[in-house]
Amino acid sequence: MSQDLLRNVENIARNKNIDKESIFQDLESAIVSAARKHFAVGPDSEIVVHIDRASGQITGFKDGIQIDIQQLGRIPAQTAKQVIIQKIRAGERDSIFTEYAQRRGEIVNGVVGRFDGGVLVVNLTDRVEAILPKSEQISGESHHPGERIRAMILEVREASNQVKIVLSRTHPDFIRRLFELEVPEVSERVIEIKALAREAGYRTKIAVDSVDDKVDPVGACVGVRGSRIKNIVDELGGEKIDIVPWSDSSQALIANSLRPAKVSEIAICFELGRATVVVAEDQLSLAIGKHGQNVRLAARLTGWDIDILTPPEYNKEVDRLATCIGQIEGVDDTFVDKLLALGIISVLDLEEVGTEPLTEELEVPRDLAERIIKAAETAAKEAAAEEKLTQAEGLLKQEKARSEKKRNK
Repeated sequence: MSQDLLRNVENIARNKNIDKESIFQDLESAIVSAARKHFAVGPDSEIVVHIDRASGQITGFKDGIQIDIQQLGRIPAQTAKQVIIQKIRAGERDSIFTEYAQRRGEIVNGVVGRFDGGVLVVNLTDRVEAILPKSEQISGESHHPGERIRAMILEVREASNQVKIVLSRTHPDFIRRLFELEVPEVSERVIEIKALAREAGYRTKIAVDSVDDKVDPVGACVGVRGSRIKNIVDELGGEKIDIVPWSDSSQALIANSLRPAKVSEIAICFELGRATVVVAEDQLSLAIGKHGQNVRLAARLTGWDIDILTPPEYNKEVDRLATCIGQIEGVDDTFVDKLLALGIISVLDLEEVGTEPLTEELEVPRDLAERIIKAAETAAKEAAAEEKLTQAEGLLKQEKARSEKKRNK
């Protein structure tokens, strides 16, 4: 047993990268526990067990008197076996945790193993499993056992004596990592992904910039004849990706982010963190996107709340603002232009910003600023009532049209 013990300890220490001394110490502690049970000794009795590191010989002492370990029969061998198995398992857990915790955020390749409810179990290696929760799976995708799959390591944690590796295909950083794999300029940091907004399975918007004036960031990400972006889109099951140039100018960035729609005008209100964007009638559906997706992603990409208006809608808001302001004594004809320069284009905006921008930015006296805001509040209520009436009339027209259609049938 002595030589077998040494060989087993040596193999575990080498193959599992576990400290050999810690294995010997655990073995000694386990045999002490076994001896205490065998001899039925109380807590006051002292039992010491020592394993010779060179020969593997086991010696034991009870209250300073040497005991014959052979008296324990097969207990030392069974104990050694159990400790070694536990050490192997603990060592594997530790090595797996250390390796994959360091790789958090990386893309890994695996093979679909099985489904556990809605959770996909993925085999990363012969001895390492990971899970792809339903929430981290791309909507509309289906997978089957044996299929190869790529995903990003989202989280690594220890739970119930095992390592839990959580994968994701929906996280925005999954897109980032794919671009690093497919576009050398991104991995080399010549091109930087400055902002990214994603609705997994549907659409992603990315703003890119280049540290080298000779490198076109959008063109490099798209690739020759779209080769690079095609590989990424195929990996994502056809998810649409918009790549736009980054700009330090908020107006330029907002205009870029709303592509493919063409923007006519942008008014930015820093006080409200809001941008009012004017687009032609034929660009409205493009700017808003299906179910509002284009403008929603543009807002997340730029960090601005974005309102989309057509020219008639914009002019209507400005005219209402001008009418409201024109009725206030002490306000000159240029005041509306000053408000527009602050990005305040409607009575609703004016009511929301309050008096501070008027007194601080436009140097309006406090009492006049308060009268302006009060007038804006009144006009805003009238506008809200008018909007409700318009909506009600629209619903009534739709109902009449449906009734007429039924009668004609």
